[in-house]
Amino acid sequence: MIPATAQMGRKLSWADVIATGTTVRTIQVDDRVLFDPEDRAEVELHGTTYVLLRERDVHAVAAERLDDGLTGLYL
Repeated sequence: MIPATAQMGRKLSWADVIATGTTVRTIQVDDRVLFDPEDRAEVELHGTTYVLLRERDVHAVAAERLDDGLTGLYL
């Protein structure tokens, strides 16, 4: 039995970064970011839809720029 107050886990999504704002500190273009699809805004430009995220809404970053042999995932 599952109580009525139970919440389902959120499914997070991955996306490729194509641009960043001037004040973003840890995310770079071509990184992959993990985010909650419900914490986003969308904008359509020239027929292409883009997801807008605040840096604080990113749960993890997968970056190939790390050269130490680790996975490149960090929070």
